[in-house]
Formats: sequence, C-alpha cells, structure tokens
Amino acid sequence: MQKTETPGTLLTDMRVTAPLVQCITNYVAMNVAANVLLAAGASPAMVHATEEAGQFAGFAGALTVNIGTLSPDWVAGMKAAIGGATAARRPWVLDPVAHFATDLRRRATAELLALGPSIIRGNASEIIALAGGVSNARGVDSRDPVEQAEAAAGRLAKKQRCIVAVTGATDFVTDGTRAARIAGGSSLMPKVTALGCSLTCLVGAYAAIRPDDPFDATIAALAHFAVAGEQAGKQSQGPGSFAVRFVDLLAEVDGAMLDNRARVVRL
Repeated sequence: MQKTETPGTLLTDMRVTAPLVQCITNYVAMNVAANVLLAAGASPAMVHATEEAGQFAGFAGALTVNIGTLSPDWVAGMKAAIGGATAARRPWVLDPVAHFATDLRRRATAELLALGPSIIRGNASEIIALAGGVSNARGVDSRDPVEQAEAAAGRLAKKQRCIVAVTGATDFVTDGTRAARIAGGSSLMPKVTALGCSLTCLVGAYAAIRPDDPFDATIAALAHFAVAGEQAGKQSQGPGSFAVRFVDLLAEVDGAMLDNRARVVRL
C-alpha cells in the first residue's frame, strides 16, 4: 500500500533525515533562520561566498536564495550556488524580497528567475509584481491580501514551471494547476523580524526530502509554520515572548499534532 503523504508524514521524514539546507539569506535573517531550521529538525548552513557556494550546493539537500541584502558579490555567490544545485539536481527556493524596489533588485531577480527556481516564496505584493502586476507594497512590507495575489501566483507558476507560495494571513500554494490554502499562524508574526525569510529556509528543508514533489513539500512547510505560529500566539503576551515560544513550538510539533491541527484546503 502506498504511503499517504500528509504534512505530518513529511515532518517525521524530515526529522529522520535532518537535511542540510544551504541558506543564502540576508544579514537580518541569518540567526533567526538558523534557529528555525534547527528547531524544526533540519541542519542550516549560511554559505554564500562565490568561492565555495557552488561546491557546497552540490552536497547540500537544498538551496534557498533570499535577496534581502543584495550586493554584486552576493549575487555572484547566489548564481554559483544555483549552478551547483542545478548540476546536482537539488531543489532551490527563491525569495524575491522587495524585488521591485530598486534597479539592482529588479536586475538580480530577472537573472535568478532565468536560472529556474523549483519554488518561489513571497508575500502577496512581491508575487503580484513578479507576475507583472501592480502591487501596493512599501519596501519589504506587503500591502496586498493573499487572495488578491492568487491569480498572479497561478500565472507565475505556469510561466516559470515551478511552485509558487504566497504567504500571509492564509497562505496559498500552486503549481499553476493544483492549488491549496493553508490557514493558521498569528497576528504577532508580522511583528517579529525575519519570519518570512525563515519560512523560505524551512520550505527548502521540506523540499530537500521530497525533491520530486515540491508542491506537497511546500504545503507541509507552510502547515508546520502555521500550526506552530497559531499555538505560540495563544501562549504569548507580545512579539518578544512570541519569538521565543514560536521556536519552541516548531520543535514541539510532531507529525501527529501537525496532521491533527493543520488547516489545509486543497482546491
């Protein structure tokens, strides 16, 4: 009998595997993202130097690329890492942080998109703009609701032939044909820095164990984040206590709890 692939099943497998995830992320997010991955059950590596990024990507389980704090040297490291991941047939995730804000970001994002990400994760404003629409964003903050980005996500997924995840109050994931919504989380999450960037890294961890099924891997990662966030929000007094409790809950959630509390609707 074929094993049922639920978010809880993938969480259990991810912890058994403890995949090595190469995270090229921004300065603000590095520590937070590393702690999120460790708590969830994966192994983070913040390797971005051009001289080693490609080689490292060849033996990491997955690569995540976040353009939050760009420089020409970092872009070169990203491209080297993507080349290594692609050659080794490893999945890689693109987080196009505020890609519309400056010429440097627009150029870098166009070049990275041309290299074929397995998964794109962004907020609603980022996905709308990436698909060619007009968003209401201000800097890195989204001012568009997720539901307004769903059609754009579908177009982008078909164009790029990849998975697109739009995250916010209720997350949306699509491959251009299939789609799902994941509810949960907490209103405190936008008040804690780098959680979205850390979620991108967690998507990479799940993609590492299911490289041939990035759609379900992305759903599982978002469900894990949503359940931990929802439970942490109920046990916190504000953003500071939430940040601590959230990391605890990422570790406390197990496969059974995830399947029991995840609110995933496949469309």
